[in-house]
Amino acid sequence: MTAPHKIVRLFILFVFLVHGSSSFLFSPPQRKNLPHMTSDVEEVSGKSFDYIIVGGGTAGCPLAATLSEKFSVLLVERGGSPFENPLVMEKKYYGYSLFETDEFSSVAQSFVSVDGVRNLRGRVLGGSSAINGGFYSRASKEFVKKAGWNEEMVAKAYEWVESRVVFPPMLTPWQFTAEFGLLEAGILPYNGYTLEHVEGTKIGGTVFDQLGTRHTSADLLQGGNPENIIVLLNATVKNIIFHNNSDKNETCASGISFIRSDGTADETFEAVLSGANDSSSPLGDVILAAGAMGSPAILLLSGVGPPKHLKKFDIPIVVALKDVGRQLKDNPCISLMADSRPLNRPADPPQVAGIAKDLKFIIEAGVLPISANSTLVPVAAKLAFPKSKGRLKLNSMDPRENPTVKFNYLSKEEDLKQCVEMVEMLQRVVSSQAVTVFLGAEHKKDVLVGSEDLPGLCQKNVRTFYHYHGGCSVGSVVDSDYRVYGVKGLRVVDGSTFLESPGTNPMATLMMLGRYQGMKILQERDST
Repeated sequence: MTAPHKIVRLFILFVFLVHGSSSFLFSPPQRKNLPHMTSDVEEVSGKSFDYIIVGGGTAGCPLAATLSEKFSVLLVERGGSPFENPLVMEKKYYGYSLFETDEFSSVAQSFVSVDGVRNLRGRVLGGSSAINGGFYSRASKEFVKKAGWNEEMVAKAYEWVESRVVFPPMLTPWQFTAEFGLLEAGILPYNGYTLEHVEGTKIGGTVFDQLGTRHTSADLLQGGNPENIIVLLNATVKNIIFHNNSDKNETCASGISFIRSDGTADETFEAVLSGANDSSSPLGDVILAAGAMGSPAILLLSGVGPPKHLKKFDIPIVVALKDVGRQLKDNPCISLMADSRPLNRPADPPQVAGIAKDLKFIIEAGVLPISANSTLVPVAAKLAFPKSKGRLKLNSMDPRENPTVKFNYLSKEEDLKQCVEMVEMLQRVVSSQAVTVFLGAEHKKDVLVGSEDLPGLCQKNVRTFYHYHGGCSVGSVVDSDYRVYGVKGLRVVDGSTFLESPGTNPMATLMMLGRYQGMKILQERDST
């Protein structure tokens, strides 16, 4: 080992002796102050609320908590609660919740894109923050500037999230190894533990506390006023209800129609915005936070979207918005097995990231379970800014079914060229001295590919990093305040609004976005 790497190693050990020991001095946050949760649709049906949020996921929960400081909020989640599920809540079971996906009730819903790539959606309170690897990292400063967000408010929103659900990790032996493999591969500088998205090799935050308990965005509901929130679980929104304000010639959102997630699509229930039955428009909003699969689909089911597509399903056109479901992107992922043999190592979510090529390549390594007693050790890279775009379309009128999506992975020549570069970088990581010493020389047997085969490897083996986004993009479907064009009282606040995926993992920024937009709405209401 070279002298600089010895110094880095001693520094890492020092940092984590400090971080690790100090973390044990504090008890993990207790789940107190949670709002009322129910799966009884009759309990909610016919009631009115100042705000109705569709989707209790990564952005929806902090948004609900923030708005509840001053207003009544209904938060509708198509899945159940994560708190009683050990496969979700315990780090030692990381990945196990993804083994079984059923039609209506599993915490993860599987879908296969037209491209043939299997993907997953969160279907549980907390959304994908309840089923992912828990890696927490902020968006780059450039991303924040491009979004036009207030940087001071963004910082405060991140801090609000981080004070509740983010922890410094204790690196496992494999994460130490992956870290040195990244450094050996030339992914520099070494940035240590940081929540910032910066070039080089870094240790990120985690939503797993020192006792191995996961903290999802559902925990952020504790930051609100529990008296002002009702969380309706296991209910799927069928469509948005509109009315016309004849005095102002406006189309207004006035509520939602929903069904039991495990019931029949014909038995519907409704909840409305406060003031929806008055002649004036409601002061609050229906806010979609159902993710890049859910929010565009709900708009389409509600008659907001491309007229040609809506007519295929005989959906009355409320607002003609041609870009609903368009500009859909998924970050192409390529992974190489650091060891081609199935092992019996404990599952190990990523805690270290390599960020290279002007933030274009992001590399992480974990240990993924493939059965109850078998794991694989992949090192995976994602292309952060793909040029290829896809589209989402309705598959049926049943809101519980997945829409049809096509991401068009690597369809742009530039994406394919960058994928080849990513594979070359991955090969340097998996063949590094650090990984070889840790896994043994046998691990190299199947991981290296000839350079002439790399374009074909990319096209045949492209996978997802589960960071898909778009479909309700800012500037084409929603404005800079996340209001849907052509409709009063309707917003979208989630990853479907992003033109690109933020940072290493979008979870942190989506949590922040929920808090940030909630703060912005409160400011708007104070000024009216």
